[in-house]
Amino acid sequence: MMATGQEPLHFFCYIVECSDGSYYTGWTTNPERRVHTHNLGKGARYTRNRRPVKLVYLEERPNRGSAMQREADIKRLGRTEKEQLIEVNSDEQRNQRPHS
Repeated sequence: MMATGQEPLHFFCYIVECSDGSYYTGWTTNPERRVHTHNLGKGARYTRNRRPVKLVYLEERPNRGSAMQREADIKRLGRTEKEQLIEVNSDEQRNQRPHS
């Protein structure tokens, strides 16, 4: 547990794909918990009627302000640009996995 007034060490910007194929972008300090919260219907109003959601993009940011700014930047992108961002991120994740 963090001391009062201390910020979490990790901040993330994320994109989830909703059951209707739309995307929702947000920021969090705990991606797993946040996706779970969305899927319980207790997350953002947008995702409540579009469950289940699936995490398709995750980007660690150095601080809260940076995560919030990245969220705003991604929300301004069109669908095609978001899909390209997700694809590039997926490719990078695949390349970072150890080969068996």
